[in-house]
Amino acid sequence: MTEPFIRLDGVSKTYRTRGKEFLAVSEASFDVAPGELVALVGPSGCGKTTLLKALAGLHGHDGGTLRIGSPEHPFDPARDIGMVFQQPLLLKWRRILDNVLLPAEILGLPMTESRGRARDLLALVGLTGFEDKYPYELSGGMQQRAAIARALIHDPKLVLMDEPFGALDALTRDKMNLELLRIWAQSRKTIVFVTHGITEAVFLGTRVIVLTAGPARMADNIVIDLPHPRSFDLRTHERFGDYTRRIYRLLGIE
Repeated sequence: MTEPFIRLDGVSKTYRTRGKEFLAVSEASFDVAPGELVALVGPSGCGKTTLLKALAGLHGHDGGTLRIGSPEHPFDPARDIGMVFQQPLLLKWRRILDNVLLPAEILGLPMTESRGRARDLLALVGLTGFEDKYPYELSGGMQQRAAIARALIHDPKLVLMDEPFGALDALTRDKMNLELLRIWAQSRKTIVFVTHGITEAVFLGTRVIVLTAGPARMADNIVIDLPHPRSFDLRTHERFGDYTRRIYRLLGIE
């Protein structure tokens, strides 16, 4: 059996502000295998981003244990994580190639090698020919593709994505779902993808972790047994409908 790359066991997180406590995550327990694409789904404010920040090492947790990597394969959050946010957050004064290279510069990686890798990644995300453009010259979807390339430039072991397509129109979002699956299939990176879209979670995920709101609670850990490669025809599949209805019921939407 493959050793989990990520293991959460009873993880909880409470925020304390103005003398009051707010339970953001309660007793979250799940594993992520190497190379999985796991979706975290739930309503706004349910603790999805809190869990993602805990995985990124941006804050601690109050209870339980959280482990990434192993003694044989140590994990360094500063080096081994790529982040993709809801907004592309590209530096407007840097060309696209230079935006992609930013993590390599910060980490002090060899720039000749990194520049070649950046061009390869821009080809992977469908942006060949746009290396010298500025962000304002690209559409929102193209900017987000550049942000994905930037997250991969330093060859991270884990990619964390916080509602990366939430600001896009529905058609562009659908296209980006297909793009992400294609990129994942080629890179085989471990990805944790946060979304509040139930159909998006089922379409993308090898598994879906369902979080409920108020107070945050992990409701289920669902293996998505649907074929790859995936296309939009999959949304008419009977099992696809079964998974989405199951998640709706867990979230109290019937």
